[in-house]
Amino acid sequence: MRFGLAEDAAELAQLSRPFVRSGALRERPVSLYAAQAADFLVAVGPGGRLEGCVGLCVYPAGPAGYGAPAGVLYNFCVAGRHQGCGVGAVLLRTALTRARALSLGALFTATTGGGRLFQRYGFTSTAACLAPRSWAESLDPRRNARILARAV
Repeated sequence: MRFGLAEDAAELAQLSRPFVRSGALRERPVSLYAAQAADFLVAVGPGGRLEGCVGLCVYPAGPAGYGAPAGVLYNFCVAGRHQGCGVGAVLLRTALTRARALSLGALFTATTGGGRLFQRYGFTSTAACLAPRSWAESLDPRRNARILARAV
């Protein structure tokens, strides 16, 4: 596990592509992955290939009900051949540890799936008005994503 690097941008985009095609993730250009590479935690397998990733964006102004800054987990994905092997759980635990180190008050995410992994780690459904405003307003309502949150 390590932080993402700008050099990972093409591989992050490639790792995300199947999830974009399925509608689970929004499409992002390689240039955006490069610009936001430091947001990412990446699981690296043998040979240096990325097995999974999750972005953690910090919002300095905490949303209603939280006095501390908040974080948003985004672009969470695990390569198909590594799903069900614990890679996602390690990424999520590492993101939670990072959120605590950053003294975040809450973590938010949006999912078009069932969100079972998030729920196992204490995330519950929440209202968009409790999430960081700029992030919540950026969500595409046509995707019908559910917002989940947990206190850190």
